[in-house]
Amino acid sequence: MSRVADILAAKGSQVHVVSPETNVFQAITLMVEHNLGSVLVVRHGAIAGIFTERDHLRRVTLQDRDPQRTRVQEVMTERVLVVGPATTVDECMRLMTQERIRHLPVVEDGVVSGMISIGDLVRVVSQQQQVEIRSLTQYITGNPE
Repeated sequence: MSRVADILAAKGSQVHVVSPETNVFQAITLMVEHNLGSVLVVRHGAIAGIFTERDHLRRVTLQDRDPQRTRVQEVMTERVLVVGPATTVDECMRLMTQERIRHLPVVEDGVVSGMISIGDLVRVVSQQQQVEIRSLTQYITGNPE
């Protein structure tokens, strides 16, 4: 069974962060430059929140706030759920589905060691299913390839 550590080993552990004082325009620019759906908000080395595309749409765009003057701390999601490297892909999928979130920071010994997204999880599950289908096909056809 795949774990978060396996995902990070394949994709890397880089986490893009902003400070709570960063303006929304700068955060969105960072997200666009790196093709991200979220950035972690960090204050004094600790997670203060997460700023997502959804936060931008709901709390900036729909409220007609100026992204240049609005600070991330004003519109970020403060409640951040985290997982550890040993957490299974199934557990992450269950948590993301239950909480209706798409990004999970990975924390080990109090330190952020990566970030995973729903896309990362779907990719792993898809790869596992392809392997299983290939194995079953080989078994059924008697062709060990």
